[in-house]
Amino acid sequence: MKAKRFGDLVYPPEKEGKEKHVPVIDAPDVVKAGQPFLVSVTVGKEVPHPNLVEHHIKWIAVYADVDQRPWNPVHVATFDMGPSFAKPKITFTMKLDKAATLYALEYCNIHGLWEYSKRVEVD
Repeated sequence: MKAKRFGDLVYPPEKEGKEKHVPVIDAPDVVKAGQPFLVSVTVGKEVPHPNLVEHHIKWIAVYADVDQRPWNPVHVATFDMGPSFAKPKITFTMKLDKAATLYALEYCNIHGLWEYSKRVEVD
């Protein structure tokens, strides 16, 4: 049996429509070069994800695929969460000098890896 590529194990947002596992990115469509802006990632924006010891989001990671950068992606941040205390929503500040596509990955201890992306243009 041929081994799968790791990317084949990541579920895309369209897998189940309004899935409670999709890590939705909220960020501006356009930002000023070098100026800080807020990024939020919420898992289960329309359908809340459970936050129990037996079923929870363990971590959320954010990457940027920066235009014209020879090696991508750039690791932006990783947030590790504990079950029953941390809600699966993160907010942080970042900046870009060039346009990029942001990618959020999240890991559910039962349902695996999920992804979402958002394009951010630089003015």
